[in-house]
Amino acid sequence: MRTHYCGQVTEDHLDTEVELCGWVHRRRDHGGVIFVDLRDREGLVQVVFDPDRAEVFATAERIRSEFVLRIKGCVRRRPEGTENPNLTTGQIEVLGHELDVLNTAKTPPFQLDEESVGEDVRLRYRYMDLRRPEMLERIRTRARVTSRLRSYLDAHGFLDIETPMLTRATPEGARDYLVPSRVHPGAFYALPQSPQLFKQLLMMSGMDRYYQVVRCFRDEDLRADRQPEFTQLDVETSFMDEDGIMALMEGMIRELFASELDVDLPPFPRMSYQEAVDRFGIDRPDLRIPLELVEVSDLMDGVDFKVFAGPAKDPKGRVAALRLPGGGDLTRKEIDDYTGFVGRYGAKGLAYIKVNDPAAGAEGLQSPIVKFLTAEAISGIMERTGAQAGDLIFFGADKAKVVNESLGALRVRLGHDRGLVEGDWRPLWVVDFPMFEYDESDGRLYALHHPFTAPQIDSVEQLRDGDPELLLSRAYDMVLNGTEVGGGSIRIHRPEMQQAVLGLLGIGEEEAREKFGFLLDALEYGAPPHGGLAFGLDRLVMLMTGAGSIRDVMAFPKTQTASCLLTDAPSPVAEQQLRELHIRLRKTAEKEGGSA
Repeated sequence: MRTHYCGQVTEDHLDTEVELCGWVHRRRDHGGVIFVDLRDREGLVQVVFDPDRAEVFATAERIRSEFVLRIKGCVRRRPEGTENPNLTTGQIEVLGHELDVLNTAKTPPFQLDEESVGEDVRLRYRYMDLRRPEMLERIRTRARVTSRLRSYLDAHGFLDIETPMLTRATPEGARDYLVPSRVHPGAFYALPQSPQLFKQLLMMSGMDRYYQVVRCFRDEDLRADRQPEFTQLDVETSFMDEDGIMALMEGMIRELFASELDVDLPPFPRMSYQEAVDRFGIDRPDLRIPLELVEVSDLMDGVDFKVFAGPAKDPKGRVAALRLPGGGDLTRKEIDDYTGFVGRYGAKGLAYIKVNDPAAGAEGLQSPIVKFLTAEAISGIMERTGAQAGDLIFFGADKAKVVNESLGALRVRLGHDRGLVEGDWRPLWVVDFPMFEYDESDGRLYALHHPFTAPQIDSVEQLRDGDPELLLSRAYDMVLNGTEVGGGSIRIHRPEMQQAVLGLLGIGEEEAREKFGFLLDALEYGAPPHGGLAFGLDRLVMLMTGAGSIRDVMAFPKTQTASCLLTDAPSPVAEQQLRELHIRLRKTAEKEGGSA
């Protein structure tokens, strides 16, 4: 139906006839001459209709925004002074000779160039939202990114292999989406949270190098960078250690940024998990922000101030300082706002010191807490933070987890509020993660990544005899501008080590057989050393396009309540379908709302 895309008609086509199809982006009537900006996925072109062709002109008078047209016309140069340098087609226009209205359109729910459209409206009319040039370009970028990643892995000997969507429920850190089986009454499939076990089985099958652009599902609370269904680039390889995998994946991301964004990424430094948490409060620090947490617990254990002394003496507590250069100009209201901000992360308050003269001791400081601090503590704080006149120092004092999360978030907030973000891209590898984390609420150990991650030890005896909370894993995360874009590990490939790790997690042999029997069996038939990494494709594209949420790089995302405004999903189903699935809905008690 067409010879060219609208956005691809250029001066090379002058004096030639073209046939175009697209949507009416804008129509303008300039005193007897009608201009139409015709739009398709490749861009805009200006089409001109004049009264000399009466029938065509009469049709052009009736068209409106978002009508679908097919036009035939001759490409000519725009009159001098009317060129549009912002368009690839800005030097030319098409004089319309024929015009077919392929479809009409209702008045759009919003204008495509309107910036203040609420997200609920955009999601309800997603097919309209995707027509906007910025949304279209994000989807196009996503397609190119996926293609480039595939090409890189294909060139490095990886096989693209699909794994099942309907599988067995396994504990991987979030709730499973369950699918009832009609032919197996009372039994359920689970949608995969990741292809973790299957990709390990592929290594045991001798596939050697596998990848997959795969849909994953997690029934968890949502936020800007989470969705109930999301896409991973999943990679696994045999006979390669973490250094080899990290080098290969770093090369892939470098090549992607160079080809897609013309960006030469800076070196990927490596930082241990503990160093990242100590310095930045988080295991995915944004290195563009030159603010760091400073440990001052040892300076506070003897002060007459329980807010500081208590956490300083607690082995699981922490007192940390965060210096804001030039922060002495913050108003009381601004400090109160930051106090409310850290409260979201469990902090009970936000102590601070305004530094007027760091060399004058307590006399040179302005703060309600200074009177509680010793001269030695004040001197130590000034020295460790490197405080200068005009600075402000914030303090966190609580359980280490609360201090890290609150000051870590405050660090990022201050960096953006105060214009301290340096550079465009700062990648990082975070390594040496703890193997386990201890949950005080139930007194159990949990795998920090997943229970198939290999520890940094060689024998089961070392695992059983050592302190599991001090054990490090062979895991690694790729972080970019404070966002984890990929994470992986070397896997356990010996059955006795896998069983021992499951045992430390409170999963006995019988339970392990029930949940992972097929994996444990496979480990006994010559499993090779193997490891891999999974990239969050949505997050990666979000960063590359500058979008504010992964919802803006997904064609049909869910809301933060995991619902689809476009299709009104999830929705009730007919009683007949429930009967076929052997499901009966139970009414909840009235005190719980009285609903099904």
